Amino acid sequence: MTTLQINENEYAPFYKNYITSLGTVELFDILNDSLDDLLNTIQHLPKEKLTYRYQEGKWTIKELVQHIIDAERVLSYRALRFSRNDATDLPGFNENWYVENSNGNDRNIEELLDEFTFVRNASIQLFKSFTDEMYTLSGAINGSDMSVRALGFIIAGHQVHHLKVIKEKYL
Repeated sequence: MTTLQINENEYAPFYKNYITSLGTVELFDILNDSLDDLLNTIQHLPKEKLTYRYQEGKWTIKELVQHIIDAERVLSYRALRFSRNDATDLPGFNENWYVENSNGNDRNIEELLDEFTFVRNASIQLFKSFTDEMYTLSGAINGSDMSVRALGFIIAGHQVHHLKVIKEKYL
């Protein structure tokens, strides 16, 4: 399955850039490649970079990694619900509130990267478990329809977006 198979009516306009910025990619390739890219970028950074803020009110690299983990868990849960024909309109989540209450800066970076790896691998296994029909199922998030397959690419695109920010603003 590639990004070319995703129609714009399968996700809220907010997520368009996450999908289109990936170009034409296969879901499992981008999930694996982006995992490796994040790990290779962050695991050797000096400790002082991990809690650096490029601007007042911006998140640190540790907070960004924690945010990526939290968002991937939320998005995977949504995909699971929709794949099981649960079309309940799910609420959004306040990413700023999650980061403020995450203790990301107090965590060891190796533990954060281990957790990210486990979460990503769990997401990959979840998406591998879906049938072709399950990928096309959808549900609502804050009143916007979202398909299971779009959520897979949004997971990857969200992480790629934040890694790009890290490379451009923090390094």
